[in-house]
Amino acid sequence: MATPGQWIAGARPRTLPNALVPVMVGTGVAIGEGGFVWWRAVLALLVALSLQIGVNYANDYSDGIRGTDDERVGPMRLVGSRVATPPQVLAAALGCFALAAVLGLILVVVTQAWWVLLVGAAAIAAAWFYTGGKTPYGYRALGELSVFVFFGVVPVVGTAFVQTEQLSWAALIASIPVGLLSCSMLVVNNLRDVPTDTEAGKRTLAVVLGAARTRTLYAACLIVPFAVALAMIPLAPAAALAVLAAPLAMGPVKIVRGGAVGPALIAALQQTGKLQLAYGLLLSAGLAITL
Repeated sequence: MATPGQWIAGARPRTLPNALVPVMVGTGVAIGEGGFVWWRAVLALLVALSLQIGVNYANDYSDGIRGTDDERVGPMRLVGSRVATPPQVLAAALGCFALAAVLGLILVVVTQAWWVLLVGAAAIAAAWFYTGGKTPYGYRALGELSVFVFFGVVPVVGTAFVQTEQLSWAALIASIPVGLLSCSMLVVNNLRDVPTDTEAGKRTLAVVLGAARTRTLYAACLIVPFAVALAMIPLAPAAALAVLAAPLAMGPVKIVRGGAVGPALIAALQQTGKLQLAYGLLLSAGLAITL
């Protein structure tokens, strides 16, 4: 029986900036546009966190029953390490998805934007079929695309929308760097797992591209967000504050571009999370400031 600490580890706390940052940035847009509603922002955050933890448990379950996680160089997995049974981890994943659905429905009701139901359903489906089902798209090099959409575009634009009840160009543009930084977390994670994923038949984008191209992709995911922040100056001048996080990109890029493999990439993953959080805080503040 897994301990509470093991369940927390299985939720992969280091991935939670993927949920937090998009909501922060979307809320920054809402503040800048004069439509901030605190309790709607909190609900949006809880939806995002529930989906992030749910997809982590679902990934743990699906990879675990396939045997993909039997040999790992990364953090512990509940099913793969056999500290929890597959049905227990599946129940945790479904519980998180159910919570996200209920909280999301509240936001749909208060905004009367019923089309958001389709977006929410697509987000839950994407979370499950990443590694779940007979033909998981995460095994077909589509994981990064899904992360860009559902941990970038959808939560940033969605968070701003449920507060202002308007679709915003600022939110859409701001979602690009957010999505890229979320992708960078998956890219470096999959780069680390290339040997075991290849052996298990899991064709991630890193497996398809090969290590050298994946390292280039990772660097691009970290560099382009700063270019976007500068490009947003005509729309939101203070968005340039995000550039202050640039020094935090140097360390992980050096590690990844330097040829690190296996456990050595865990440090890059941790530093990427710090960069993602710092960039998100600065961009959110910049978007909230009206000059």
